[in-house]
Amino acid sequence: MTFAQIRRFVGYTCVGAAGTAVQYGVLSALVLIHACGAVVASALGAIAGAIVNYGLNYRLTFRATRSHREAAPRFFAVAAVGVALNSALMYVLIHLLGIGWLLAQCATTGCVLILTYSANSLWTFQTRRT
Repeated sequence: MTFAQIRRFVGYTCVGAAGTAVQYGVLSALVLIHACGAVVASALGAIAGAIVNYGLNYRLTFRATRSHREAAPRFFAVAAVGVALNSALMYVLIHLLGIGWLLAQCATTGCVLILTYSANSLWTFQTRRT
């Protein structure tokens, strides 16, 4: 990994902290008021977090050259896969392994981070070759 790639990954995680804060806030609020289970609450939080993260990643992390018309559908396709993975992992950790919802979300966040960074770096915001 080059220094530029490491710097971009660090930037992605810093920007992602805003979306993650939104996700954890939605998750916690919905679980604590008993509005829904942790898996559904986490998925709803992840969707809200993805909306926050798109603009920040477009401008700050990747300094995208693609138009929003090109980048946004790609970003949200990656986000949809991330939400699906997040939900599957949350279900397994909570319902099959008996791990508490907050610890399960912490573990899940790391896995989803690796997937979404890779996909967004290689596909969503990749610089077009002319």
